[in-house]
Amino acid sequence: MTVEPKIPLAWSLDGRFLLYATQNPTTREDLWALPLAGKPFPVVQTPFEEAAGQFSPDGRWVAYQSNESGPVQIYVRPFPGLGDKWQVSTAGGSQPGWRRDGKELLYVAPDARLMAVSIALATGSQTLEAGAPVPLFTSRLASGSNIVGGLFSKPQYAVASDGRFLMNVAVEGATAPPITVVLNWDAALKK
Repeated sequence: MTVEPKIPLAWSLDGRFLLYATQNPTTREDLWALPLAGKPFPVVQTPFEEAAGQFSPDGRWVAYQSNESGPVQIYVRPFPGLGDKWQVSTAGGSQPGWRRDGKELLYVAPDARLMAVSIALATGSQTLEAGAPVPLFTSRLASGSNIVGGLFSKPQYAVASDGRFLMNVAVEGATAPPITVVLNWDAALKK
């Protein structure tokens, strides 16, 4: 029996759903939702890799990254249920994240720039209108063996309610504290 890993990614703001990623030998990396009461159901399950899913603040949308068009791009689709999806990145992207009011979607472009896409939602419908991606600034997000991608990927940044960013950045020029070695330390105990 093969056990599929399940990686929690996000809670809906109302606390009713947990969005998680899982791997399947047939459909690869997929996004599923676990309701507080009920059975888990697929949110995005295709032959491609879907990862880094995030609920919109109102819980009606899920942003995620997928390689279905070749390079990894950012998509948004309605939640729950099936419906159209919208590709919001144009030249690749990863680590989608929502501004707290849901009017902007952020992601990291392949050149490390943090991008913003304005989002307009039609009231009472499953229609989304995404603006053109706009670069905000070049990030210096941390990378390396302790920062995982793919199925385990989570945004390395967060947006505060005042619009400021908290980012997991690489520390330049960091040095380890010195190590002190004491020789013949047991001689001091004999005195």
